[in-house]
Amino acid sequence: MRRAERLVWMTKSLLDHPNQPLSLSDLSVGLTAAKSSLSEDVAVVRQVLEAKQAGQVLSIPGAAGGVKYLAGISESERAGFIHRVRERLTDPARILPGGFLYMLDVLADPEILDYAGRLFAREFVEQGVHVVVTVETKGIPLAVATAHYLHVPVVVVRREHRVTDGPVISVHYVSGSTRRIQTMSLSKRAMPLHARALIVDDFMKAGATVKAVHGLLAEFSASVVGTAVFMATAVPAQKLVDTYDSLFRLGSVEEGQPIFITSP
Repeated sequence: MRRAERLVWMTKSLLDHPNQPLSLSDLSVGLTAAKSSLSEDVAVVRQVLEAKQAGQVLSIPGAAGGVKYLAGISESERAGFIHRVRERLTDPARILPGGFLYMLDVLADPEILDYAGRLFAREFVEQGVHVVVTVETKGIPLAVATAHYLHVPVVVVRREHRVTDGPVISVHYVSGSTRRIQTMSLSKRAMPLHARALIVDDFMKAGATVKAVHGLLAEFSASVVGTAVFMATAVPAQKLVDTYDSLFRLGSVEEGQPIFITSP
């Protein structure tokens, strides 16, 4: 195989397996190239990806040797993504009765989910995340996209216990929006003990749901390394959780008034 072909195949292998250690032996399968040649190829791929701010290629020391790709996104790509999403979400036709913003189509767009997943993964990849935790149902696609780039499983918190979940642990909490007592549960088989968890959700207003997830994860002796949300409201400014990261911040939503969305 010619070097140009090896470079293409190696780049594809790395991009297809983010945050996964790949040995040079694995990469050499079907390439018919010595490890020394592959090391030189890795250096070229690393240089190009880092120059374009498309991610990092880390070398893994040891007898076997290997590399690992950490997904990234350039500042220009990020700015373009933020601009496109804001353009879509500030359409006045999205305002629903009662002061709600229609977002379902945006949160179902594979390109948007992929960009958001990469941004969240880039932010938390150094935190040693073991699982991405989300609450059904709208946050699931976003959590899956993030988990893909972190190469960790997704754990879904249920609002209603299902018999197929097996034994569960449940907690009650007061909803920040409806002020009603609600329940959430998590399967004992789905959540490992002592895991480092990243909470991912689509929307945050007061933060009551995320706070309840914190309490539920404590039952599994888990450590919450961060909270990432697609959209958070500007009001209330003081949330029920101490820290969180959001891609967008939503101002007041009123019929007949402009929609203000910023990026923190």
